[in-house]
Amino acid sequence: MASMDTPDPEEVVTALHRFGLERDRLRTALSRRLGVAVADLDALEHLELAGALSQRELTERLLLTSGAVTQLVDRLERMRLVTRRPHPTDRRITLVELAPDAELPDVPELSRYHEAARSAAGELPAAGRVHVARFLADVTNSAAAATEQLPPIPHARQDTRRVPPEAIRPSGSVEPTG
Repeated sequence: MASMDTPDPEEVVTALHRFGLERDRLRTALSRRLGVAVADLDALEHLELAGALSQRELTERLLLTSGAVTQLVDRLERMRLVTRRPHPTDRRITLVELAPDAELPDVPELSRYHEAARSAAGELPAAGRVHVARFLADVTNSAAAATEQLPPIPHARQDTRRVPPEAIRPSGSVEPTG
């Protein structure tokens, strides 16, 4: 440690990593308690933070296929947690938003977690909150950039259309199949 009160950068990164792992565990436990998939919770969080999103935007944010997001939105709509509405200026787009009367069952543990987070943030001096907010924004942007730089994993359907290895001639040309 750099000093009694000041953690070194590696300790800060380790603490952030531990937080991420514990938040993942909390989300998994919460999804089990509520009887929904973790991806459902992720979608609800994106809608809570961003407001109405198109299904395409949800697909991009959740890194799921369009079919999986359609099923997810259908499921959340049946649970009366989200609603669909037409885009105000583009009739080709349907927006998904949190239902105005959406109510998840009360989970006191989640409420206590949110209150503890608010309390911890409130205990920071104003300058500390500025530094923490900047740090979290920087790390968030770095994670988003790393996600965007990862090569996409081809979907199974795309894999079935690949040229089978036996159809490639030694010269590199492709034999016609079927």
